[in-house]
Amino acid sequence: MTLKNHDLTSPVDLAGLRYEQVPLVAPDGSAVPGLHWVRITLDNPSQLNAYTTDMVRGMILGMRRASNDRGAVAVVVTGAGSRAFCTGGNTTEYAEYYAGKPDEYRQYLRLFVDMITSILICDKPVICRVNGMRIAGGQEIGMACDYSVSQDLALFGQAGPRHGSAPDGGSTDFLPLFIGAEAAMQSCTLSEHWSAHKAHRMGLISTVVPALKVDGRFVSNPMAITDRWIDDGQIVFGEFKTGADRDAGKALLGSGEVDLSRLDSAVGQLIFKLANTMPGCLTKTIQSVRKHKLEHWDRNRETNRSWLSLNMMTEGRAGFRAFNEGTKACREVDFLLLRRRLAEGAAWGDELTEEVLAKAHQR
Repeated sequence: MTLKNHDLTSPVDLAGLRYEQVPLVAPDGSAVPGLHWVRITLDNPSQLNAYTTDMVRGMILGMRRASNDRGAVAVVVTGAGSRAFCTGGNTTEYAEYYAGKPDEYRQYLRLFVDMITSILICDKPVICRVNGMRIAGGQEIGMACDYSVSQDLALFGQAGPRHGSAPDGGSTDFLPLFIGAEAAMQSCTLSEHWSAHKAHRMGLISTVVPALKVDGRFVSNPMAITDRWIDDGQIVFGEFKTGADRDAGKALLGSGEVDLSRLDSAVGQLIFKLANTMPGCLTKTIQSVRKHKLEHWDRNRETNRSWLSLNMMTEGRAGFRAFNEGTKACREVDFLLLRRRLAEGAAWGDELTEEVLAKAHQR
């Protein structure tokens, strides 16, 4: 029987995105005939897998293609290398092209919105393989997925209010569902990073495995507290170490090597478990659980898109330029100066933008 093709386009290769079919493998190592899974890789490691416009387009096409793939058991979204899953939008592109151009950014955000939606409506279960930092828009891609399996050196968090935006690409919709309103408020507004162990404790990810090998043996992330739950009545498991403990952890981290074999094993085990279910019942169950995320996403995505576009004339323009033009020492505007100048009645424009950028421009 000749099956009909329901894809919108023929497969297209776009820079920064890899689409691969990977054979389904049983626990004994044998390949399962006729079945596979799809791996979609954000492939921009030199910029910590920050997504460009072309990469966003590729994700939409890839998710649609995978959704229609009859032999695919699941889709795995991951990043290239071991440093980052994804650190969000490409700030170079934002600063040099979209800053100050709200209509252009609005068109870009149509693509971004469609990318998140394509994950939320995929007919296959979608797994986020967190191979490294999952920050900002990377966090939002990950939360749109159905499962998150992470190596324990990964970092999780937002960037919005510190870099001229609001985390309205999904975080303000999804985070309260994952971790509760108060913790979501803290994460979204303060933009502080969490360890993978804390993300797991808070319910943000489903699985965490070690990735650091020292003298041939896997050890837990030495930068995070993983050997106790409580100090002085406060939960400390997963919090970052400080002082001498941090220094010792950093030295141990530097003495080892990153090995993602356990991450790949955990992803493979999850895929095989999913393969051993009724496909129709699995799809319906996933859709039923997803609808809680979709309800919030569908309610807010267009108004968020409109606001984010207009914000590129003011704080977005300044924030993304600061990140792109600054140095490792400072990639942020002078927040206190900005607040003072606005309180004095200063109007947004080139003069105010350059004034608050001065801190990032200092060498």
